[in-house]
Amino acid sequence: MLRLLRPLGRRVTWTRWLHLFIGTFVFGIWLFISEGDLYIPVIALGLLGFLPAMRMVEGLQARVLLSPHGYKDDASGIAVTSSATWADRWRTVLWLELRLGLGLLTGRITVVLLGLATDLASAAGGGPAPDSLVPLPGGHWWYALLVPLPVALLLAAVVGLGELMTLLARRLLGPSADERLAALEERTEQLLERNRIARELHDSIGHALTVAVVQAGAARAAGSPEFTERALAAIEETGRAALEDLERVLLVLRESGQRPAGGRPTLADADRLLESARASGAALDAELSGPLAQVPGPVSREGYRIVQEALTNVLRHAGPVPTRVRIAVAAGRLELDVRNPITEGAAAVRGNGARGGGNGSGLRGIRERAALLGGEAVAGPHGGEWRVTVGLPLDGPR
Repeated sequence: MLRLLRPLGRRVTWTRWLHLFIGTFVFGIWLFISEGDLYIPVIALGLLGFLPAMRMVEGLQARVLLSPHGYKDDASGIAVTSSATWADRWRTVLWLELRLGLGLLTGRITVVLLGLATDLASAAGGGPAPDSLVPLPGGHWWYALLVPLPVALLLAAVVGLGELMTLLARRLLGPSADERLAALEERTEQLLERNRIARELHDSIGHALTVAVVQAGAARAAGSPEFTERALAAIEETGRAALEDLERVLLVLRESGQRPAGGRPTLADADRLLESARASGAALDAELSGPLAQVPGPVSREGYRIVQEALTNVLRHAGPVPTRVRIAVAAGRLELDVRNPITEGAAAVRGNGARGGGNGSGLRGIRERAALLGGEAVAGPHGGEWRVTVGLPLDGPR
């Protein structure tokens, strides 16, 4: 019983009833003015449906009165945009005609059932009213027991017709196939942007924290004021770069429209990255060749992040060990190679993310960056060394 009565306590049930009655009011006003010509409102509504803005007006009204969450409910399945195609216009025309018909039906049912309940109550009290809808012999007290029946039917009609109206609104005022595709593409772009920002934060902040931890541990173990000073300088420089990256990402997330103070780092900034790794105690042997400054922006930025993540993994899992870095541009490709000797226990830790089924987010991020640019990335042990080898085409994915 409570399940059947629950819809009557919802606000949207009665706003849907009001939405249905609007058509009755409009039609009634027309009859009062014209005293005939019933086909004119039908034709007029059909012509109005071809106006592009009519779909937006009806969509807003439907959201306000038919959706449980109001006009801000983007998940209601009701569009609030103007008609873009003739298919949208024809669906709007059909919606207006059905809305008028269901509105008249709702008004008729409401008047008849309320009138019947009134007639039953009058007949139970003595005799039928002279203008009663149903002629009933008066004087029967048990008519009073039947009064709730038309009221219950009316309430059921209010709920059922409201649900039907909402279903029609979703079908006829809902987004078209092109609009759904555009919304899906926009959603996909947002998810890709969020994933890119997550990778940016992982690479930048992860690198800064790794350098800080390694430098602090080395300074404490060395017990040398000079070394401690160099370590603090390296931590400061790396932290400042991470803060710049964080500020840029936060500006994107806030959608403030402002431009970050500095752009994303590229391979032109590779020297700063290599110096940061050397300051952490790693014996870094770097080889940079080719016109790095001419590498396209997307490839250069992602290449910088790949090298940064590879060096971060070296410091995190192997410590300050001798590391070789090769960055080369040749034959229309950017080649990145980072290798270091495998220390005891490091291979098992890093091997978790070395292959496709691994859980290492860093190596997985490297592979994702390479795949987005049409390249390939290989990471794993090779001849007693841990190698990260990446090849990226300079002209983007094919």
